[in-house]
Amino acid sequence: MAFTEPNAMERLKYMQDAKTVAIVGASDNPSRASYFVATYLLSAAHFKLFFVNPKVDEILGQKVYKSLADIPEPVDIVDVFRKASDIPGVLDEAIAIKAKTFWMQLGISDDVSAERGVAAGLNVVQDKCIKIEHARFAGGLNLAGFNTGIISSKRNKSI
Repeated sequence: MAFTEPNAMERLKYMQDAKTVAIVGASDNPSRASYFVATYLLSAAHFKLFFVNPKVDEILGQKVYKSLADIPEPVDIVDVFRKASDIPGVLDEAIAIKAKTFWMQLGISDDVSAERGVAAGLNVVQDKCIKIEHARFAGGLNLAGFNTGIISSKRNKSI
């Protein structure tokens, strides 16, 4: 069975139905993408966030968990900021905690794991940023420099 990427409306439904998101590979470094995504989701989304990183104790004032299994509540979306070779192990954890959606961030994909996740009953998203997806549906792409009007398809007559 070949993996088929969910369309935009399916991804929107995954986010609408979710109450909790675990960010695996979350970083306390403000220059990392996972930090930026966490900051956005805390301020603009309805999700309760859990951070997972075995090397950090606190991110953005919140407790960090060593593994998905340590999170004390059900997790709806597992959002992964790990290299592709780590995906099978993180997927095993997501299946074990009965997550609903396994979301691989931009630049991360693993078709074999995606197929295995779907076979285990998970929704699977590859190579997409949950922050960008949320913002495009919530009208928030203007946050943090997106949709500033600086780049436009309209011809600038002064050039």
